Amino acid sequence: MGFKYRYFIFGLLGTAYILVFFHRLAPAVVAVDMMRDLHTSGALMGILASAYFYPYALMQIPAGLLADSWGPRRSITFFFAFAAAGAIILGFACNASTAIFARTIVGLGVAMVFVPTMKILTNWFEPEKYVRMTGFLMGMGGLGGYTAAAPLALLSAVIGWRGSMIIIGILTLGIALAIWFMVRDTPQEMGFHFVNNNTSRNSVSKKFSIWRGIRLIVQEPCFWPWAMVFFLGAAVNLSFTGLWGGPFLMHVYGMSKTEAGGILSMMALGLMFGSPTMGWLSEKVFHSRKKLLMFNQLAAFCLFIFLAFFTGDFNKPLLYVWCFVYSFFLSGAVVVGYPSIKEYFPLEIAGTATGLINIFPFAGAALGQPLMGLFLDHFGSGGTSYSVDAYSAVFKIGLIFLFGAFVASTLVTETLRGAPEKENVSSKEYTP
Repeated sequence: MGFKYRYFIFGLLGTAYILVFFHRLAPAVVAVDMMRDLHTSGALMGILASAYFYPYALMQIPAGLLADSWGPRRSITFFFAFAAAGAIILGFACNASTAIFARTIVGLGVAMVFVPTMKILTNWFEPEKYVRMTGFLMGMGGLGGYTAAAPLALLSAVIGWRGSMIIIGILTLGIALAIWFMVRDTPQEMGFHFVNNNTSRNSVSKKFSIWRGIRLIVQEPCFWPWAMVFFLGAAVNLSFTGLWGGPFLMHVYGMSKTEAGGILSMMALGLMFGSPTMGWLSEKVFHSRKKLLMFNQLAAFCLFIFLAFFTGDFNKPLLYVWCFVYSFFLSGAVVVGYPSIKEYFPLEIAGTATGLINIFPFAGAALGQPLMGLFLDHFGSGGTSYSVDAYSAVFKIGLIFLFGAFVASTLVTETLRGAPEKENVSSKEYTP
């Protein structure tokens, strides 16, 4: 079976990542049902949905540290079992407090999937394949987003949102067990040859102390433009795709849950097709990660202008197209972002660096989802249904965040090897 086993490992980890996206985006389709059953306002529903993101963001530094020390396989298995328990508890929740607690447990559990997975891919795949596999991983995340849209809408129509959460919790536990028994952290553990994936411009032979590694990362100027791109963009994007997109389609366009799920599934398809495409575009067309990122962020900003100023004027086919194209462009930030961050720093702290940057998109979502609900309550007329004017006002506020993300994208440092405008990330030599 040889080295082909790494693709089997990738498949299992990718399946876990599908479930990460499912848990993240599921509230968008069932939000109206949850608001009714749990008797929540928009602001409280925003807190409930964003309860996933607070522990997710806070766990990113521990995720990197555990991936570098305790081991990625152990980290994923142990915490993914927590996510399974949280999903099952959510299915049985009888009030908003219990549901918030359950979402917190889910967020805590799935927080330990992405960073350890990137660490395992670093160990199993050569540099030229690593970026490609990152793109495929993002595409599988898009598949998770798809299952959290149309398929979840259909499933919840049959067995309700509670039964859907219980089933997905059981499936999550099954995947956790499969990872424990079948995944290994390095090829050497399977008797295969070592893979040299150290593409960092800086290499050391000794271990970094935990706090020295964190301090090194946050003191690197190249780190912060990426942090702002992720934070500001996710404050809008994950708030729309992960929660308020579904209510928006139901309230403004009078759609059923199934119809809204079908349209939101186009965002998942955009991510699925966009992720591998963006990796190819950055290397073969733009010959630059920075140029691709700037193009992506500007395109997303321009597309969101239409949603903000013509909020209720889309027809159904145009909504399908808008959701697909918007998500297609947004996929580029993740595909080129994480490889760039990894290459800024020595391989010894690659997990910590990835975990640290991964705080920012989920901190943005943790802020954006309840903030959007609060603004909808403010601009709306009360109750749990909001007008087109309320959504339009909130989306205009979102434009400010997206413009900030575009400005931040112009400040990132190029890392693609062979790019004409590639900058020297750092000439200093890192020491533990």
